[in-house]
Amino acid sequence: MGGRFNGVVFAAATAALIALPSQARAEGYVTPWVGANWGSDISNSRAAFGVNAGAMGNGIVGGEVDFGYSPSFFGTKNDFGSNSVLDLMGNVIVGVPIGGTYGASVKPFVTGGLGLLRTQVDGGTLANIQSSNNMFGWNVGAGVMGYFNNHVGLRGDVRYLRGFEDLKTGNTAIDLGGNNQLSFWRVSGGVVLR
Repeated sequence: MGGRFNGVVFAAATAALIALPSQARAEGYVTPWVGANWGSDISNSRAAFGVNAGAMGNGIVGGEVDFGYSPSFFGTKNDFGSNSVLDLMGNVIVGVPIGGTYGASVKPFVTGGLGLLRTQVDGGTLANIQSSNNMFGWNVGAGVMGYFNNHVGLRGDVRYLRGFEDLKTGNTAIDLGGNNQLSFWRVSGGVVLR
């Protein structure tokens, strides 16, 4: 009876392993990007660059880190000195893989999350101040990733970034009237590597 019992246990264990769903695979990626900001009361079509890195389970739902840097965000160095906006966000990303998760494919996605918005202003003729602000902020956006093969493709997205807190620099040329929260749109594109 012991051998027969062991055989039944072995058969049951084998059947259970076969019946288990296949392990979800995480699709990791990194995207260095360049872009432009617009829509803020104080900036207009300013250049930006950064990197996104993340992973998506089965190519559908995942998380990503978005880092962006916008030099001369508030205006020229002559007017505002060395000035910039930096964002570091932790996002949830949801995509729809069209054509599968490997090989040539297209993936429209939406993304959003929370993180840090940091402003820096150091001098200039219009803003003769030195100020830095660390603000809690959020972002939401949408875009598409298109892959040429298993590892290389292109990514483009549009996103809206906004601070939860008022922007306070001590200079009326920068501080926003009424609604004093920093907000802007960003469009970006880059090479995606997975």
